[in-house]
Amino acid sequence: MNARGDGSLAQRLIDFSLDNRVAVIALWLLATLAGVASLRELPIDAVPDITNVQVQVLTDAPGLGPEEVERLITFPIESAMSGVPKVEEIRSVSRLGLSAITVGFEEGTDIYWARQLIAERLSVAREAIPEGIDAPQMGPISTGLGEIYQFEVRGEGYSPMQLREILDWTVNYQLRSTPGVVEVNPAGGELKTYQVTLDPARLASYEIAIGEVRDALLAQNRNVGGGYLVRGGEQYVVRGAGMLANAEQIGSVVVRGGHAGSPPLYVRDVGRVELAPMIRQGSATRDGRGEAVIGVVMMLYGANSRTVAAQVHERIAEIEKTLPEGVTIDTWYDRTELVDRTIATVAKNLLEGGALVILVLLLLLGDWRAGLVTAASIPLSMLVAFTAMKAFGISGNLMSLGAIDFGLIVDGSVVIIENIARVVHQRRHEASSHLEKVRAACHEVSRPVVFAVGIIVIVYLPLLALRGIEGKMFRPMALTVVFALAASLVCALTLMPVLASLFLRRPHEHEPWLARLFRSAYQRVLPFTLGRPLLVGASALAIFAASLGIVRVLGAEFIPSLDEGALAVQISRNPAVALETSDEISTRAERVICSFPEVKTVVSRTGRPEIATDPMGVELSDSYIMLRPREEWSVASKDELIAAMEARLISEVPEASYSFTQPIALRMAELISGVRSDVGVLLFTPGAEVGQMREYAERIARVLEGVEGMSEIQVEQVDGLPNVRIELDREQIARLGFDANAVLDVIEALAGAPAGNVLEGERRFEIRLRFGPDVRASIDELGRLPVVATDMDGERRVVALSQLARIHIEEGPAQISREKVSRRIAVSANVRGRDLASTVADARAAVEREVPLPSGWWIEWGGQCENLVAAAERLAWLVPMALILVLALLYTTFSSLRLSLLIFLNVPLAATGGLLALWLRDYPFSISAAVGFIALFGIAVMNGVVLISTVARMRADGASAADAAREGALVRLRPVTMTALVAALGFLPMALSTSAGAEVQRPLATVVIGGLVTCSLLTLLVLPTLYAAWESRRAAAS
Repeated sequence: MNARGDGSLAQRLIDFSLDNRVAVIALWLLATLAGVASLRELPIDAVPDITNVQVQVLTDAPGLGPEEVERLITFPIESAMSGVPKVEEIRSVSRLGLSAITVGFEEGTDIYWARQLIAERLSVAREAIPEGIDAPQMGPISTGLGEIYQFEVRGEGYSPMQLREILDWTVNYQLRSTPGVVEVNPAGGELKTYQVTLDPARLASYEIAIGEVRDALLAQNRNVGGGYLVRGGEQYVVRGAGMLANAEQIGSVVVRGGHAGSPPLYVRDVGRVELAPMIRQGSATRDGRGEAVIGVVMMLYGANSRTVAAQVHERIAEIEKTLPEGVTIDTWYDRTELVDRTIATVAKNLLEGGALVILVLLLLLGDWRAGLVTAASIPLSMLVAFTAMKAFGISGNLMSLGAIDFGLIVDGSVVIIENIARVVHQRRHEASSHLEKVRAACHEVSRPVVFAVGIIVIVYLPLLALRGIEGKMFRPMALTVVFALAASLVCALTLMPVLASLFLRRPHEHEPWLARLFRSAYQRVLPFTLGRPLLVGASALAIFAASLGIVRVLGAEFIPSLDEGALAVQISRNPAVALETSDEISTRAERVICSFPEVKTVVSRTGRPEIATDPMGVELSDSYIMLRPREEWSVASKDELIAAMEARLISEVPEASYSFTQPIALRMAELISGVRSDVGVLLFTPGAEVGQMREYAERIARVLEGVEGMSEIQVEQVDGLPNVRIELDREQIARLGFDANAVLDVIEALAGAPAGNVLEGERRFEIRLRFGPDVRASIDELGRLPVVATDMDGERRVVALSQLARIHIEEGPAQISREKVSRRIAVSANVRGRDLASTVADARAAVEREVPLPSGWWIEWGGQCENLVAAAERLAWLVPMALILVLALLYTTFSSLRLSLLIFLNVPLAATGGLLALWLRDYPFSISAAVGFIALFGIAVMNGVVLISTVARMRADGASAADAAREGALVRLRPVTMTALVAALGFLPMALSTSAGAEVQRPLATVVIGGLVTCSLLTLLVLPTLYAAWESRRAAAS
């Protein structure tokens, strides 16, 4: 007897596989080899990169204050960026000497196309920026996850200037050639310059203007070509060598030639030539021992962080051999460590879950061969999924692999193999061939299997429609699950029948003890429920209604924080603080932090680095705290450690305030929203004064202090920067016949006026003209500085600066932030000891009630709460849409709305168990939990399909409603129990894990396990009971 199918695609696939068993096995072997190869090349990272597509535009403007930077640089560039295609946001920060603009593009925009557009617009903006200001430059092609490797260059007996020179010209120079490295950003140390320290008295005595010294250095520091000479038939190239090579040659440059018996005047006659550091707006310190020289390796956009970090580590080992004696490179941050710990967590959970799944299969199938054949679908499906991940550019990380449940993957194969074992055993005495018995068994359940797996795929589809940050986090997860499920379905319909036909010729004739135990208990309970449909239905409804009350007390957050194994603390001081004082405060704070036994090392980066990707002022420091393994801790949790550190810091270093987070989280928050905390209250105003904005921001901060859960509240430092304003007296300058440039040259020399470069081989160092520290010590000394110029009569005159300009001290802005073409000030806060959603809801209400705003002002809430709201809004319509699709699929399967709705009842009862599990474990609702509910709904509906399809078939064969419900439930008890158990146990290691990355996975796994308990009871008890009652009533009515 030939049991070929009715022509459905699934049955034709089964028939093809059984008719071509060798070819099917060969194809799966090829798929296995391709999967292994893909896994070896698959990019691996800790978490997905959620940075939006953005381009930073950085402009250095030494000497300009924040308001001048905003007016002269930031605003022209912002205006030029308006109208660029696919731009979603433009925000900026204007600080002393720096404009930093971030242009964010729509998701999916090609980064190189975006940079090309920005480059074109910058050429237009450059025309609107005054001469003398550096041209705007685009930041490195990197992301928030780009800082993958950080190290210190150390050397006993070497000065910060020497170490910085080694970093810039030896280490960084070679590291940039490493594939995947886009930049090495230096921080700390002193940038070497050749400085002519001008002597005001000598300038006045010789009547030499600063401009003359600068012009002489520029004119006499060059090489020229003189063509060539021909001698004896040979060509001799003529070269004029006038490039300055050292301090002695700089001092020998002639400023004024000798005349009338007067000797020539050299640079050394008006100042001292020496090596001196460039004026800087950033530094680095480490472990409480003072200044450190740090290198930050930035990874190219789209590169593989694990591979790049490993190559950097190898390259540094090679570079270290070439360094001067006594100089070493000490790596203090390597992203590979976090990646390895996180992936180890994922691998451990998957392996333990897989072992539990296989154990359940062996126990419930009762045949070790059947169990092993079924378990083979797990690695095969995953290898196919790895091939698809590589093809779609999805990295293996905590999120993309975090929702993989081997129980889900094996479900289709479980149903196929269990039915084969049952049918082959029941028909063991029939004369038909074993192959045809396998074929008939597969045909019997092929449609439910296809629809069951299809339903789980459908419920994951909403995640593919997510956008923004949540889309970058969860779309790879959804795609990976879909890949694995699709592979598992193909495996169930092709390889499982083939293997069963080869290895399951004599299935075990007796149910295993665990299956008998379940069946015995079920046979006692099922008749009780079948006889009481009203009680069963009312109880199910009451349980669901009661669970809805849990929603109010759960609270909500965006995503649980990943434990990076490190801390970051932002140290904030008064904006008027000097860099040297900031370093002293950082050093004292580091000593306090290092006193904790949990701390391995602490590095502070104050102000901005050389490439100002993080445009902080010198009043701000980011301190990175590397922690020892948990087993070496003296406290129970990270929260306890943070509380202890904060208390000590406030007590022993009270000059600053402190805000704790983690390194990656800090960088991500800053790049994505411009807020370096969990919550940012963004106050926008159309051009108000900075002081007025600060006043309202402080009022908001005082309100937030009264909201439970809000901590580490800080107002953006926008004012309080002291300025020495030297305002030219143009009338007096005109009366004396002076040139204003002569006055400005003197002012510029306070910071260091550029006067060319010195080349030492490939190394390039600036020449600068600067007054010494004694001259810069007081306002009176500034006023006495000589201004030398030629008056209208052609005579040289020397006049004190105070006679040509008004010098006074005033307080000005420290920073001006802009977004949405308006000024903006941020109040940042972290949430401790409470869920994010309810805390922000209370804060919103309090701010709206207690802080009325002037006309035209408005408030937006940023940070994690903004991400939570955006994700919730999308899921609010995507999930119902998916459930409607599931319902439509059920209707096409059974051609009965009544049966479809009956199966759909699994969804609310499954949700009941998930909500209860979250409440029992004290987890707030999060996007991770939402993904758990999505997976849960699919499993719940799948189990209903498996059960009701059998019951409906028995009913169609002539059985009464009660008999069909009872017998169908008993027949499907084992596959339903197995699918629920393997799904729950597959997630169990994830739910109980405490290692790196488990924070994100635990809510998801908790929801699935809790929901499977209730939905399994519903599937096995409530569905048969309601089916029997509804069918009996329909039969009686007809």
